[in-house]
Amino acid sequence: MPSPTPLHEPYCNLRKSVITQGDLIEGLAQLATTGVSRTTEFVQAFYREAFLRSVGLYKEENQTPLQKGVSDRSYSLIKFLMKHTGQYAANGLRILGRMSHEHAQKPLVPPLHMLVSALNGIMGDHLVYDCNPLALPMLVYDRHLKLFTGPLSGRVVILVHGLCMDMHSWYPSKYQSLGEQIHRQQDCTVLYLSYNTGRRISLNGQSFSKLLNDLVIKNPDISQLDIIGHSMGGLVSRSALFYGKQSGFNWIFLVDHLMCLGSPHQGALLERLGYMMIDKVGKIPFAGTVARLGDLRSAGIIDLRWGSIRDDDWEHLKSGRRGDFADNRRPAPLPSNIKAYFIAGTIERENIHSKTREAVGDYLVSVKSALGEHANPEYQLNVPQDRKVVFYGVDHMQLQYSQPVVDQVLTWLKPNVKQTHKITQPTQLVSVLVS
Repeated sequence: MPSPTPLHEPYCNLRKSVITQGDLIEGLAQLATTGVSRTTEFVQAFYREAFLRSVGLYKEENQTPLQKGVSDRSYSLIKFLMKHTGQYAANGLRILGRMSHEHAQKPLVPPLHMLVSALNGIMGDHLVYDCNPLALPMLVYDRHLKLFTGPLSGRVVILVHGLCMDMHSWYPSKYQSLGEQIHRQQDCTVLYLSYNTGRRISLNGQSFSKLLNDLVIKNPDISQLDIIGHSMGGLVSRSALFYGKQSGFNWIFLVDHLMCLGSPHQGALLERLGYMMIDKVGKIPFAGTVARLGDLRSAGIIDLRWGSIRDDDWEHLKSGRRGDFADNRRPAPLPSNIKAYFIAGTIERENIHSKTREAVGDYLVSVKSALGEHANPEYQLNVPQDRKVVFYGVDHMQLQYSQPVVDQVLTWLKPNVKQTHKITQPTQLVSVLVS
C-alpha cells in the first residue's frame, strides 16, 4: 500500500479555504473508491503471503521478484480501475456542485465539521497523500467560530485543539467555554486554530509557525501572543515555537504564555500499547498482512507514541512511517523567553499515589507525561514547579472546560500574577483537588 512519506507532502498543494458541502460529497466518493483500492492491496498481500509460505519462500528478498505474477497483474488492474473510477466520480460530483453552486459552496455545519475533523485525525495524512478535498487546511477562527480575517492589535490568545477535534470542541456550553471566559475577563482577542491532526506534528508545527509569522507581519500592532493547547495542540504549539526559533521568526518574541492542558510531552501509553500489539500480531503466520491494517492510523497518532515534534525524530529511521518502539526523539527545549504552564488531569479522586492510576492519568495521558517530566535530563522540559498543576477527578476531555481548570488558566493569564497554590506533596507537584 502506498504510504505518505514520513516528513514531506509533495503530492498536492495544501488548500487554504474552508471545506464546503460540495467538498464533503466529492471527498466521500473519492474515499469510498480509495478504500476499495486499498482493500484490494490487502487481499493481494494476504494472497502473496499465503502462497509464499506454502512453498517455504516467505522472505523479504523473495517478495519483489515474485510480485509480477498473473494474480498481481490482476490486482493491479483492479486498483487502476478503482482509482480512475474515483477520479471520474469526484470530477462528476464537482461539476454537479458547480451547477448547484449556492448549495455546494456552503460551509459544513458544526456536526459535519466535527465528523470530518475526526476522520482527519484517524487518517489525515492519507487524505493529503490522495489529494482528498476532505483534508482539512490550517485556518484561524474568531470567537464566533467564523473564519478570521482581521485586523488584529494588542494581546491575542490562540486556542489549539487536540487529536480528532476542531474549534467546536472548546464550546461544550456557550457560557462555560474557556475562550468565552478569557474574552470576558481579559483585554484580548481570542482566536481558534483548526488543523488536520492526522499530519505529522512537526509538519503542523511548521505550518503553525508560518501562519503566526504571517499574522504578525500583517498585524504589526499585535503586542503579545498567548497560546493554549489541549492534548496534541500543546505539542503542535511546542513544535511551532521550535521551528519559529530555527527560522528566525520574530513572532516567538511576542509569546508570553504557553499553556498545555493534558499534552503528552513524553508520549501516550495508548499509542505505545497499540504499536506493541500490532508488532506482536505481525509476527504470527498469516496475520502479518492483517497487522498492516494498524498502519492505516495517521502519522499524527503515531507521533503521540513518544511526543515527537521534530522532523529528525523520524527522518533517520529505516522502518518507515510506523517507526519503531525505541524513543528516538531529539531534544526540543522550550524557548527561554516564554513562560510555560503545564496542566495534568487524573481519574484519581484524591492524591493516593497509585502507580497504576498515575500511568493511566486522565485515561489518555499520564501525569508525568503531561507535566513534561522524564528520567532523561535531555527530555526534561524544566517547567518550574509553581507552573505545574494536577487536577484530580478530571479526565482528558474535561480539561478543556472543567471550571477549576478554567479558573487556573484565567489566573495565570492575569498580568504579573504569581502562583498562589501551596506545594504540599512529596513529588513537589502543585495539586488541586476537584470535588
